[in-house]
Amino acid sequence: MSRWHPARSLTAAAAVLGSTLALVTPAAALGSAPDAATPVPAPAVAPASAAAWVAGTRAHLVITSPGDTSAVRAAVTANGGSVFAAYDAIGVIVAHSASAGFASAMRGVSGVQQVGATRTSDVPADAYDPALPANPPQASNPPAESLRWDMTQINADKAWAVNPGSATVKVGVLDTGVDDRHQDIAPNFNAADSASCAYGKADTRAGAWRDVGTHGTHVAGTIAAAKNGKGVVGVAPGVKISSVRIAEPGSSLFFAENTICGFMWAGDHGFKVTNNSYYTDPWQFNCPDNADQAAIIEGVRRAQEYAERRGSLQVAAAGNSNLDLANKTVDTESPNDSTPVRRPITNACLDIPTELPGVVTVAAMGKGNVKASYSNYGNGVVDIAAPGGDGASGVYSTLPGGKYGNMNGTSMASPHVAGVAALMASADPTATPADIRSRLGVQAVDVACPADSRCTGTTARNGFFGEGQTDALKAVGGTTPPPGGYFETTTDVTIADNATVDSPITVSGVTGNAPAALKVGVDIAHTYRGDLVVSLVAPDGTVYPLEDFADNDGTDNVRKAYTVDASAEVANGTWKLRVRDIARQDTGKIDAWNLTF
Repeated sequence: MSRWHPARSLTAAAAVLGSTLALVTPAAALGSAPDAATPVPAPAVAPASAAAWVAGTRAHLVITSPGDTSAVRAAVTANGGSVFAAYDAIGVIVAHSASAGFASAMRGVSGVQQVGATRTSDVPADAYDPALPANPPQASNPPAESLRWDMTQINADKAWAVNPGSATVKVGVLDTGVDDRHQDIAPNFNAADSASCAYGKADTRAGAWRDVGTHGTHVAGTIAAAKNGKGVVGVAPGVKISSVRIAEPGSSLFFAENTICGFMWAGDHGFKVTNNSYYTDPWQFNCPDNADQAAIIEGVRRAQEYAERRGSLQVAAAGNSNLDLANKTVDTESPNDSTPVRRPITNACLDIPTELPGVVTVAAMGKGNVKASYSNYGNGVVDIAAPGGDGASGVYSTLPGGKYGNMNGTSMASPHVAGVAALMASADPTATPADIRSRLGVQAVDVACPADSRCTGTTARNGFFGEGQTDALKAVGGTTPPPGGYFETTTDVTIADNATVDSPITVSGVTGNAPAALKVGVDIAHTYRGDLVVSLVAPDGTVYPLEDFADNDGTDNVRKAYTVDASAEVANGTWKLRVRDIARQDTGKIDAWNLTF
């Protein structure tokens, strides 16, 4: 799970967690939007000034009971520390101290449950007087919108016509920041609910949310770039994007206090979904038998649960080290803010936030139904998969300054799922985080393990792809049926070689006969559709041919809509989609189909 740092070149930049292998190739673009911000209250914080910083200042999480933390805050000061931020609702205090004995002294204070240092390096002086990120000039002459492979692979291009997402749905990008003036982001940017959480407390100054790298802007475009004829289109181009910058400038690291601040902000500001394409620095994995790391786990866990209780679903990248997260043995990359050491680990050690309960863990796919070469995996850990790019087939999205470029990584996969989750929230405003989490799995398209012994599990759920590849069209079609009487089945029916199978739908409550323009939506997963003959069977047994594919048609899958004159048929009854396979070698399944009367 290597990390991107701005010091590395843009033409071969390894991006944050989700984009260790990210290659950034900027393309010219245009756009600007006026700055706007409506400041909102920050959490309880202690006054700070540049003069308060001294060399050796370290940050700690002090964990106590949720509620009034005033007594523990007073103990922080009495034991040689200062309170930088306090989140009373979850009982977490961010304390700074230059005293080597601060943590052990605080562990002896009544009411203190845990104390842990969040880093092995000093808190930067910038924490006490943060500089605003650069406001880059916007390039001119944006390219026209292009249809990208990653969007067609998850049917986002079809979903846009059904429901592009609601402007009432807010998605938080917890990342390196977002260039809100980019012409593809400005129409959907929500400045009022954007901030910086770098160093662990909210900075609501206008522009504090801007990108200190390129990664967050790229992620934001994948989620919700506007459908405006320019550049790219996001998975959910109708929803709103809020930037919560949790990366610190210079290092681009995401420490625990920053992540906690980001989740608290998400819960307090009504984000339906957050995208988290990073791991919490400086530990690639946090182990509960280490006092510092145990406090990090607890503090971030409480903040995530707070956000979820207030209606926010967290989506996170699985990481780019090609590791089996279900069988952890060693960590060689931590701590990444000082000198990494090799240490043995077990499955009790967690990659956070992605392995926290309730968080949707996203693995990356390349172009097609393949695992991305770098993607972490793990049966029972990975929940779902999405395009993250691999090699020359990168994910093309927005970059600061009105530009565009490609990146590869689970960081690029996660925002595809966050966008689909936002579409689900748009289609069903009453859906809870648990509802959306469940529907993401149910509506994912199953992807079987390849011939790779590392992939364990079933076609329905395995270590490479979780419950399958996310599907934007199902996200909007399954919860908001078209008018006129809509009936669908998503029950899989296996299509064997040289066999005929039927998938039934029972229609009821429709008066009279079927229409002369009965709509039949078909979603068949098959590795060679030239083998297939597809028909609709009416309740009385009449067969209506839909398509007999040419024998030399080697295209994968059948995802089409047909129109049938079924006006001679009584509408109510059991209709069947009949699929006949007339050859050997290639097989598949009826993934879903529907009727619209």
